[in-house]
Formats: sequence, C-alpha cells, structure tokens
Amino acid sequence: QVQLVESGGGLVQAGGSLRLSCAVSGSIFSINAMGWYRQAPGKQRELVAAISNSGSTGYVDSVKGRFTISRDNAKNTVYLQMNSLKPEDTAVYYCKAERSIRPYENWGQGTQVTVSS
Repeated sequence: QVQLVESGGGLVQAGGSLRLSCAVSGSIFSINAMGWYRQAPGKQRELVAAISNSGSTGYVDSVKGRFTISRDNAKNTVYLQMNSLKPEDTAVYYCKAERSIRPYENWGQGTQVTVSS
C-alpha cells in the first residue's frame, strides 16, 4: 500500500496562489505515476495534472499555464503549484498514486481549495 497525505489547501482570492503538497509513504517503489485530481460540488472528479516516474507531465486544458506539478524524490512529496486561481478552481483536491501492483491506485483524503471572487 501507499499512503498519501495532502496539505496546503485553503481560502484564497481570485488571482492568488496556493501550493498543494502530497506526502507519500509506504511501497513507493511500486508507483508508476502521481496525479492531482479535483472534485467540485455536483461534478465528477477530474484529472488536473500528472507526473510520471520519468518526469513527464500533463495537464487538463483549463489549468495549462497556471498550474505546475512537480516532485521532490528526496522528500517523497509531490506538489501542485497553482497560480492565477479562479473561482472555478474551487474544489476538493486529491492526490493519487498509480501503482504497478495491487491495489493499482491509492488516494489521499483530499484538501479543500476555495477561490473567492
């Protein structure tokens, strides 16, 4: 198993910034990729950004140019730097680990991000 603990959420005004952190522990060797997802009230959970073991990254169109996913292997932590935040970015943000062995994915508990207009 992999344990994931998110932090860094909060309330911010539109145009502001936040940095989310996802602390990873457990069977880290089994992780192929890490992702940040979000779920707004009444909406489906969506993939926001992902980073592979090789360092390749990908983003949903709505956050390109504003969000950056990164990782610090020495700290076993994945980050999501969010700039130029918009009210539509308001959601619970979750960290997910994709693994090569069962269970093939693990989720964190989520952290709330609220952007006021």
